[in-house]
Amino acid sequence: MSPVQFAEEVVWRLQEKDPRFHARAYLLVLAALNHVMDRLPQRRHISGRELAEGVREVALERFGVLARTVLEHWGIRATEDVGEIVFALVEGGVLVKQDGDRIEDFRDVYDFREVFEEGYPWGRNLG
Repeated sequence: MSPVQFAEEVVWRLQEKDPRFHARAYLLVLAALNHVMDRLPQRRHISGRELAEGVREVALERFGVLARTVLEHWGIRATEDVGEIVFALVEGGVLVKQDGDRIEDFRDVYDFREVFEEGYPWGRNLG
């Protein structure tokens, strides 16, 4: 079994275990992790804040003005949900955490309405 097949199988099991999050939510978080890592000069551990920002960037890049709608459809309604997904992936053996990593690192990194609606290029003009 390839690493990708393993990760996908684990993701589907995680969704069955905790149906709050769609399997695609887990895959989006993994894509955001790769996005952040690819932008670093050298690989290192990234913080919860950095990963939450990566989720924002990838969601806007992939879904544009519909980013918030897509994320909410998949169960991601706040940055705390990104943390829940990350720690589920750690528990599932897909990711590894460091001793200092805490789920609280993902709390209130940004407000979804602000970054996905008001922060969108034309969002300020909608009233």
